[in-house]
Amino acid sequence: MKATHRVQHRLIHLGVALITVSVGMTVHAQIKSFDPLEMQQARVKSVTSKGHKVWYTQKFDLSGLPDYTPLRRVKGTIRQWGNNYLADSTLGKLWEDAFRKYQPEVDFKDNLSSSVNAFPGLITGAADIGQMGRAVLWDELQGYQRQFASKPLEMTIATGSYNVPGWTFALGVFVNKDNPLSKLTLQQLDGIFGAQRTGGWKGLEWDTSVARGPEKNIRTWGQLGLTGEWADKPIHVYGYTPQFHFPDEISKKVLGGSTKWNEQIKEYVNAARPDGTLALAGDLFMADLEKDKYGIAYTGIPHRTPGSKPLALAAKEGAPFVKLTIENVQNRTYPLYRDIYAYVHSEKPMDPKVKEFMRFILSKQGQELVMKDGKYLPLTAEEVREQIKKLD
Repeated sequence: MKATHRVQHRLIHLGVALITVSVGMTVHAQIKSFDPLEMQQARVKSVTSKGHKVWYTQKFDLSGLPDYTPLRRVKGTIRQWGNNYLADSTLGKLWEDAFRKYQPEVDFKDNLSSSVNAFPGLITGAADIGQMGRAVLWDELQGYQRQFASKPLEMTIATGSYNVPGWTFALGVFVNKDNPLSKLTLQQLDGIFGAQRTGGWKGLEWDTSVARGPEKNIRTWGQLGLTGEWADKPIHVYGYTPQFHFPDEISKKVLGGSTKWNEQIKEYVNAARPDGTLALAGDLFMADLEKDKYGIAYTGIPHRTPGSKPLALAAKEGAPFVKLTIENVQNRTYPLYRDIYAYVHSEKPMDPKVKEFMRFILSKQGQELVMKDGKYLPLTAEEVREQIKKLD
């Protein structure tokens, strides 16, 4: 192996993204910038270009959702911190303006710059609602519990997108197009992406019931039933650095809350290109998967390449295998759909103006605005009923 190839191979294993340019017989590797401020500037350009675009015009049946009827007249300021994608799109303002038609004495004071600010706002008393475009992290819950000796109330207010970059897209499992595999259970995914463990986290509770030994590791394609040339071939696992939030979602839904990953996983990170645009980790490892017949990766439809294919997934052994489609994400039958959350203080009685706003978001009128914005997906009637119960 030439020295330049050895360096390139090592850097990719370290999660360093490369551009390779062929010049005659020489291959030169150019490392992209990992400066966080340069990546932030590139990210802002990327999000701004997507925020006001309507990504889907499909209408979903919301007839089973309740109409919003105010329980009481409320007034005052609702302070929201967190999820920037509500502000980067039209949805946040659509919700606020429509709610004020029912409750004209309410106004809003927003600090919607990032989901990482949601819990600091709640913990310090600066926010009434912590808006989150992802699942809550362990240390965020820990900080809240230390401050209030209680748990926050978690409300699911929309389903994440099917294919919109940044807008909490559903996670798919992808293999090379030449792979004969077409479906997997989440238990098999655990075997592929996970490792032996002594337990996992369910919120702040350590759960030993999800412990498992190394005998459940799946490291060859033959263990998944493939035969012939595939039987003894190792599974090459691609994914994100654990510091990203995608692995946390897989940890919660697939690995039982464990952070023990396949010891051979190839980790990738984002980087800024020389032209100032953002090179996303998902694009980088999916480009590599396209060249690797024995590879497997998890990411979203926005990063799919022509040389890859998504697998149908089953939530458990014996359950139906469900394809990754917009309909199956919206109806929540696809196992790796994702949620959009609002966190509020759990004290009783709930702040009346916050309760009314949550009721509005969970109403037919509120979820119709999710459809109008065209990025997140509206909740099902069944899920809305489950969320409304939390308000009582």
